[in-house]
Amino acid sequence: MSFLNDLFIGLDATIREDLQERLDIVEHKIKFMDKVPVALLDVSNTPGYALSEEITFAGGMLETDILSAVFIVYYQPGKTLTDLMREVPSALGEDWQAVKNNRVILLNDDTTRERSAENAVALIEDLAEMLHPGSFIFGHEGDKWIRFGV
Repeated sequence: MSFLNDLFIGLDATIREDLQERLDIVEHKIKFMDKVPVALLDVSNTPGYALSEEITFAGGMLETDILSAVFIVYYQPGKTLTDLMREVPSALGEDWQAVKNNRVILLNDDTTRERSAENAVALIEDLAEMLHPGSFIFGHEGDKWIRFGV
């Protein structure tokens, strides 16, 4: 949680406790699950590391080998879900395990928002829901992210 410590500084105690409780729920559930290999890509299929700590906290492990990734998350600051839906299909490889298993996700983390504790916790919840479908339901699918079927 080290990356969240700075974001939690100065928060009202009630808000901090609420956010910590939300994180604890995710952490408790994923400690009984295997880490999921996740490739984080931009629309040119360049691996990204911007969300590596959030992915790890949500029960994933960053995978740089696209062929070994169980999930592929397309995320690029400044790109909306509509942009990603338009650009990602031509970037996909038919032989990728995640593509064959329909485990491609498009993420728009509202790139214009400020980096805050609330936003970071919500992103961790979203990533947990993406990587562990059926174990988490936070309700942002379709708004901040979508499963992209081929």
